[in-house]
Amino acid sequence: MPTNEQVVEQALDRIGTGYVFPEKAVVVEAAIRGRLTAGAYEGLDGPALCETVTAHLQEVCPDKHLRLLWTDEPQSLDPVDEDGGRAAFLVLMRATNQGVRRVERLEGNIGLIEIRRIATAEEGASVIGAAMQLVASSSALVLDLRACVGGSPEGAAMWCSYFFPDDQVHLNDIYDRTTDTTRQYWTVAHLAGPRFADRPVYVLTSEVTFSGGEDVAYTLQANGRAVLVGGTTRGGAHPTARHAVAEHVLVTVPTARTINPVTGSNWEGVGVVPDVQVPAEQALDTALKAALRRLDEEPYLAAPAR
Repeated sequence: MPTNEQVVEQALDRIGTGYVFPEKAVVVEAAIRGRLTAGAYEGLDGPALCETVTAHLQEVCPDKHLRLLWTDEPQSLDPVDEDGGRAAFLVLMRATNQGVRRVERLEGNIGLIEIRRIATAEEGASVIGAAMQLVASSSALVLDLRACVGGSPEGAAMWCSYFFPDDQVHLNDIYDRTTDTTRQYWTVAHLAGPRFADRPVYVLTSEVTFSGGEDVAYTLQANGRAVLVGGTTRGGAHPTARHAVAEHVLVTVPTARTINPVTGSNWEGVGVVPDVQVPAEQALDTALKAALRRLDEEPYLAAPAR
């Protein structure tokens, strides 16, 4: 079993070589090494070590994805191919209906889709398309992201694509430190279901909404395509790699950053701030009332364009 010092050293090595902001990685290393020298991590059990180191990481660098995580399930310390994390994510998504929790038709012909995770574009396309087909004739749509805790950037782009008329909208850029490249994300030309580009959209958020869920909310808000209702989200905008540094300890290292072409920024550390701020448990009722009021005032919005 590695000592706490060895675990922290391994984590610092991963942060130093992979963190998307190299200059901040230097500051992080100096601060954590100072704590290490002062004996701050001596005698802590695994979960307490992870909690304490994470608190210190967040203190010097408030990046919500930069963390030490305890896992009850033992992790292999052998080198793994880069697809290892993706494979586990795909298994999870297949077991959870590609992140789509429910689809309903509510009073006033308002559609509702609850999304718990953002699937990959490739594997999630058919389920996402099926969900959008079920709400295709709705007069307005509510996307419930209040319990959406992350997922795939490509999948986020696919979800957003349904709310624009074509493939000409530049949604996001993601800069990757490892390859020193920037990838652009645009609306998708061909979708598995009908677009919902001409009617009102409301997105529900909460303090739980994170990462990929925040991506969808922020992107639609920045483009003026949805009204956000609920609570300010957690604030994690950096795609992240996970590395085992002990059998039960993972370090999560943000290796990339999102850049929105409209705002020139992202939601890291500050969260996505909704247009209508209400407690998360009131968000659905608030959105439904707003949608019904708008449809009453603008009845021409009630049917899709032909």
